[in-house]
Amino acid sequence: MNSRQQYGAIGLDIGGTKIAAGIVLWPTGEVLLRETIPTNPARSGEAVLAETLALAGRLKDAAQRQEIEIAGIGAGVAELVDCAGNVTSCCTIQWRGIPVQERLSTIAPAQVESDVRAAAVAEAMFGAGHGHRLWVYVTVGTGISYCLMLDGQPLKGVNGNAITLSSSPLSTTCTHCGAKLRPVLEEFASGPAIAKRFVQTKLVHGASSATTCKGEDVFSAASNGDMDALEILNSSGEALGVSVAFLVNVLDPEIIVVGGGLGMAGGLYWEAFQRSCREHIFADNSRAVPIVTAKLGVDAGLVGAAAIVFAQRNRRKSEYAYETN
Repeated sequence: MNSRQQYGAIGLDIGGTKIAAGIVLWPTGEVLLRETIPTNPARSGEAVLAETLALAGRLKDAAQRQEIEIAGIGAGVAELVDCAGNVTSCCTIQWRGIPVQERLSTIAPAQVESDVRAAAVAEAMFGAGHGHRLWVYVTVGTGISYCLMLDGQPLKGVNGNAITLSSSPLSTTCTHCGAKLRPVLEEFASGPAIAKRFVQTKLVHGASSATTCKGEDVFSAASNGDMDALEILNSSGEALGVSVAFLVNVLDPEIIVVGGGLGMAGGLYWEAFQRSCREHIFADNSRAVPIVTAKLGVDAGLVGAAAIVFAQRNRRKSEYAYETN
């Protein structure tokens, strides 16, 4: 690499609404040359993949024109991804069974990872998790997920499924009426769930017809004193706090880093979440665990996808240095 040439990776943050892409430079984590396209996941998985490949190809060509050496392509996907880079679920994009990583590798060496693990690696490398040995990243937005980071590496689990925090029901029985309850955190405290609960509550309270809204609309209503919005944000934050406290009780992390659009929204939701989390932590000396917002904000997924490439490169260099000493 000559003195003018820069080094970086292509990051693809692939969500259900949009694909945010860019060239991320090493070692600063600076995002250069951004492009965003709609995902349109209702189409076939092959159609989404074709546009993803074209997007990656455009970024590679742009990097070459600017004399940026591309080490590889990192793709963070809002799905379960196994330890070999295979997409194993189809909640948002129909990529299960499609060799996404292999197809991306026709452009440059590629790695596919779950978006939450990618974002956690970014925070470890460039953000709020930097310098910590054992910590937890939690993302709250359209979905709710987590990643345990240990010595700069995400703990994936045997099947790559160690990200599921909020998808399973917590089965219980009401002590007052005997009804069997199966609450699911993601259906109660995520962005879409908050919006849905707000609309349903308004109907119960006499709204003439159903309306559509987004999570941010509930925050806006709460800031204007709407009692329904205030109650929903408070109860949603409390529910999230219970689950994150469970992580603290099981994992005993140094710090909790919270990302995602809803996780970084602040206000009543954040206050209720923090208060509930600390109330449900069992050990006295864990109750003061720092709970902070992600430093990289909305870029965590994009930077994280590229950071997966950087992390692998750094591991290989370390292994080579060890073998030659």
